[in-house]
Amino acid sequence: MPIHPTALVAPEARIAESAEIGPYSIIGPEVEIGARTRLVAHVYVEGPTWIGEDNVFFPYCTVGVASQDLKYRGERTETRIGHRNRIREFVTIHRGTEGGGRLTVIGDDNLLMAYVHIAHDVRVGDHTVLANGVTVGGHVTIGDWAVIGAFTGLHQFCRVGRHAMIGGYSVVTQDVLPYSLTCGQRDIKVYGANRTGLERRGFPASTIESLQRALRLLTRSGLNTTQAIARIREEVPPCPEVEELIAFIAASERGVIK
Repeated sequence: MPIHPTALVAPEARIAESAEIGPYSIIGPEVEIGARTRLVAHVYVEGPTWIGEDNVFFPYCTVGVASQDLKYRGERTETRIGHRNRIREFVTIHRGTEGGGRLTVIGDDNLLMAYVHIAHDVRVGDHTVLANGVTVGGHVTIGDWAVIGAFTGLHQFCRVGRHAMIGGYSVVTQDVLPYSLTCGQRDIKVYGANRTGLERRGFPASTIESLQRALRLLTRSGLNTTQAIARIREEVPPCPEVEELIAFIAASERGVIK
């Protein structure tokens, strides 16, 4: 396998023959790296960490290190990263804690741009984009196909629904509705459906219109959430995406951004 002579790799690490470990990278014990994954240079990985196939880690990434949670006492916890992810410069990914399931997870086909921070016990789905400087607090869940704009901060325990788009510099302290376009700092709000993203991903016009009508009732009708959901069931043509939106609200513990 191509390991640069300046790299330090623990003998216990399990690295696929087709993986590439670039200059000055450091790989600790209990690290497994899959086929064709490339660590460009100056990448630091602590175990227990499992990394899948065809990932690219750009210089100065830090993966699998101990949580910054003050409750963390060195208990054995893990980091798992899937396949075909692009992890850009200075990204930090912390392993889990006992209080959060002992596991931090990043799925497949994600782009984490420079200076993104993934805290302990975060779960990132597939096909997401986290732009430069996004800060993800502990225990956050980010659904598939979500896009989060630059320098956005997400409070601990928040959820971001599937196909949501969050504008840059936003401050997220409650759950972000799936399929929504959400943006703001002190006055964060929903600006309707993520129409452009949904169109690009091939959603039918009828589904997008149903989501737009449902989100309008939730956020602009002056109704409370219970009343708005009742109106949605009465007035909006049913589809799985609208049902997912309603179920997401029902499962929220922090409340949702409206």
